[in-house]
Amino acid sequence: MASAPTSASDFLPPPPLTGSARLWGTLALSAATFMNVLDTSIANVSLPAIAGDLGVSPNQGTWVITSFGVANAIAVPLTGWLSQRFGQVRLFTASILLFVLTSWLCGLAPNMTTLIFFRVLQGLVAGPMIPLSQALLLSSYPKALAGLAMALWSMTTLVAPVMGPLLGGWITDNISWPWIFYINIPVGFGAAFITWSIFHKRESQTRKLPIDSIGLALLVIWVGALQIMLDKGKELDWFHSGEVIALGIVALVGLIAFVIWELTEEHPVVDLSLFKKRNFWAGVLALSVGYGLFFGNVVLLPLWLQQYMGYTATQAGMVLAPVGLMALLLSPLVGKNIGKADPRHFAAVAFAVFALVLWMRSNFNTQADMATILIPTLIQGVAMACFFIPLMTITLSGLSHDKIPAASGLSNFVRITAGSFGTSIATTIWQDRAAMHHAQLSEFVNPGSPAANSALSGLASAGLTPDQALGTINRLVDQQAYMLAANDVFYVSALIFLLLIPLVYLTRPAQAGAGSADAAAGAH
Repeated sequence: MASAPTSASDFLPPPPLTGSARLWGTLALSAATFMNVLDTSIANVSLPAIAGDLGVSPNQGTWVITSFGVANAIAVPLTGWLSQRFGQVRLFTASILLFVLTSWLCGLAPNMTTLIFFRVLQGLVAGPMIPLSQALLLSSYPKALAGLAMALWSMTTLVAPVMGPLLGGWITDNISWPWIFYINIPVGFGAAFITWSIFHKRESQTRKLPIDSIGLALLVIWVGALQIMLDKGKELDWFHSGEVIALGIVALVGLIAFVIWELTEEHPVVDLSLFKKRNFWAGVLALSVGYGLFFGNVVLLPLWLQQYMGYTATQAGMVLAPVGLMALLLSPLVGKNIGKADPRHFAAVAFAVFALVLWMRSNFNTQADMATILIPTLIQGVAMACFFIPLMTITLSGLSHDKIPAASGLSNFVRITAGSFGTSIATTIWQDRAAMHHAQLSEFVNPGSPAANSALSGLASAGLTPDQALGTINRLVDQQAYMLAANDVFYVSALIFLLLIPLVYLTRPAQAGAGSADAAAGAH
């Protein structure tokens, strides 16, 4: 009896799918990816409703996003090991079913602590879904159509963040927030059933690999400690708190131990030797900082609109929705030309447009109407189309084919973690700057100020008591303080985007060529 193949070179991959099997397979993989990506953004506009319903502050509500993001980031680098151990199709199908189960539990959560716990579980089981959907989709198409496969795939990852806020807003306003999680149940069951029906006979090779358990434990410790420090810092007054200092020390020591261990381990959970390549480290740095800035501002905008501009969740979702329109139109063009042009130019255009968009937002005031707020969001789609695939092409260029999955997993891990950190940092700076602006504006409300006296007498003549009149003035000051603070965050973010442009040109010119499908596969 022939022995089982022992190396990847002995294993013959299944032939590409044809006809209706390929169509249904593509739809099932796309639906699972769509559901996964949707869950990273659908909660953004629902945060005030979730926080209000569960009796916590809106800033504590950002944990709903960050907990999912960090857990997802920790799970992504494990995809390679898990798929070799259990098989790509089995792992992907199990991921979808567990994702459905954790979504149902999220909707049932009676308090914020339970919801965050289930979101962590949801993030962990979601980790393998995106890399495996790419792998299975690429195996379904002949090599000549790999570019088409990735274009179809990236369409779903561009539509989902667009649909997320709009769908989340509508569900929150018209049904109730748990339904943003319940809608995953029918989609997930359908995707899992079709995937298993079509792909179960196309299972990938499995082999027993040692798991780097110490590396994994250190990864969980330092990423978890750093994230909790970033999220609790603003509540606990940062380094004036012993708890924050302790978390900071754990994160720093954990990171140092993790780096030392991974560089000496024979089967590391994360291959850090990739950072020796200039294109890899510069590409990952540009991609991660850019994504962190983008994601932090994506969370901040609906928070400000709902808390201080009187927008409903649906209206806030409508303001964010057009971000993907230009991206959908331009992405196929970028994908088609990435092999012909220098991807560094595309990335530079993305950063310049992001800077322009954030500079426009930094000029908003409390009188801004919906059209004024929509215009930068529409333009931002141009930046999104030129952002992911060109930067991933740069990052993965010059790497051997067997290194691509590890490099894709590592760059995705850094990017997803940066997105979570971006959320925490943006909301923290927003709060701090608002407190400073509030203190400065309050100085003008005094007995010697004609404007303040005129406003107070006007409110008194409208029938308000002195305390009610002062309360009304305080709310106006609050609204202006948070507006100015948001302007500060937008302005600084624009400057950082401009500073990222020279970083892109530190990399060596990369022609995507034959590797463009691999590059695209890591792009989300």
